[in-house]
Amino acid sequence: MTIATTHDAATALFTALTGAAPAGVWSAPGRVNLIGEHTDYNEGFVLPFAIPHRTVAAVGTRDDSRIRVASTFTDAPVEVAIDELDRLFPTPTGKTPAVPEWAAYPLGVAWALRQAGTTGSGLDIAIASDVPVGAGLSSSAAIEGATASALNDLWDAGLDRTALARIGRRAENEAVGAPTGIMDQMASMLGQPDEAIFLDCRSLEAVVVPVGIAEAGLAILVIDTRVKHAHSTGGYGERRAACERGAAIMGVPSLRDVSVDDLARAEELMDDVTFRRVRHVVTENQRVLDMVRVLREQGARAIGDLLVASHASMRDDFEISVPELDTAVETALAAGALGARMTGGGFGGAAIALIEQDAVQRVSDAVTAAFADAGFIEPVIFTVTPAAGAHRDA
Repeated sequence: MTIATTHDAATALFTALTGAAPAGVWSAPGRVNLIGEHTDYNEGFVLPFAIPHRTVAAVGTRDDSRIRVASTFTDAPVEVAIDELDRLFPTPTGKTPAVPEWAAYPLGVAWALRQAGTTGSGLDIAIASDVPVGAGLSSSAAIEGATASALNDLWDAGLDRTALARIGRRAENEAVGAPTGIMDQMASMLGQPDEAIFLDCRSLEAVVVPVGIAEAGLAILVIDTRVKHAHSTGGYGERRAACERGAAIMGVPSLRDVSVDDLARAEELMDDVTFRRVRHVVTENQRVLDMVRVLREQGARAIGDLLVASHASMRDDFEISVPELDTAVETALAAGALGARMTGGGFGGAAIALIEQDAVQRVSDAVTAAFADAGFIEPVIFTVTPAAGAHRDA
């Protein structure tokens, strides 16, 4: 879907649901993380950018104190009393939400706003999206960003973008039960055309960094492996626990406080698995800093080696890649990509490749053929450019 058709779909769903036009339409983008994976919840550094793919929320007020949410990707709306949100959430660790998971995102935003001292009238919320789900492009933060932007206006919360990102993260962490950091929500809220967001996840200080991809004659190709992942279960939580264990062993609040020079001592103190998890985060933080410097000093053509090193670290030390992601990265590089890496939380999702603008078809064909040869599901492949963050559209 294009953004126009996504708008139409959300508005049509709202009208079918209520028989009226929405009070407004808000949208928020997914994101691609250029570099900096699993560093956010370790209070480290990340460098994401918002993408053109967006989630749209058509929203209107009600005369009662109930919230009804509907989406184009499920048949049944979910309706609850606003006061009931405090009974539904938070979701206990390791448990599934008390409502269908897709509904826990927008309802969780409403709950998090209530926890922050804001509430208002009842609402109808109709959601449509063209952000691929489960692809590591943060479809969840796009839902949270669109919903939070709408409620911020309709409930007169008066929160700035960083505060709304915090609301989204609380919804994801405590309502959905996914132990993610704040990178996705910040990227979705703060995105700017042709710029990445250099984010310090400890201070939440954000600085925009021009990426100059098109100016350099390059393109960023997203290769969605269509291997679905879920942050609320399994390996993601285990990786986070390993990072917390490593920080405790080193006697620091978080792995942000461990430098590359500290890794030799860390290796002496830790078991092999914990050390490798720590080594990924520490070296990935350094790669983010290096990436920002290289973009500023040399431009986009010089970042390929950092992308490749990041993928190797995620594959070997953090062990969050899968054969489909490795195939995507290796095939893109063999077909001439300057650099490539998996992006997102891992265990599936998407890879990105930095390629010449005139190589889009060649690299896409090579990856598609490699997936067919390996017996994998055919990937979905498209280009992205840095785009604007969340806003009211109508």
